[in-house]
Amino acid sequence: MAFFANADEVDKYIGEMFRLAGDHPEVGDKMKAANIVMRVEYSDPDCVVTVAFQDPMRVESGETDLAPDITLIMRADIANQFWRGEYNLAVGLAKGQVKAKGPINKILKLVPLTKPLFPVYRDLVKDKDAAAS
Repeated sequence: MAFFANADEVDKYIGEMFRLAGDHPEVGDKMKAANIVMRVEYSDPDCVVTVAFQDPMRVESGETDLAPDITLIMRADIANQFWRGEYNLAVGLAKGQVKAKGPINKILKLVPLTKPLFPVYRDLVKDKDAAAS
């Protein structure tokens, strides 16, 4: 069974994670300095989240006027596993579980910055986790 019930939940947790990332004391400034736009097309449930890694960071769900530099395509459950610190994005790309259009190296430079955000994400989903058990 999918972790997220619908697109609104994907935005509530994954979108919010990106919104909080820009203000994170350890990595927020580095993320904003990346100056790229990433679109993520999730399935199961279908949802699109676009993140402008700029100052200020901008996160939009659904269609947007932001033109992406890179697009990632994956199941929403993969994103959930990633933000919990349980999924290696580079391995997912190599295995074809995550597909990418555009300069992958730009995103792979951001991946190490996400590690300090894993506890923030786990805190975001703790009530949903508790309700599921």
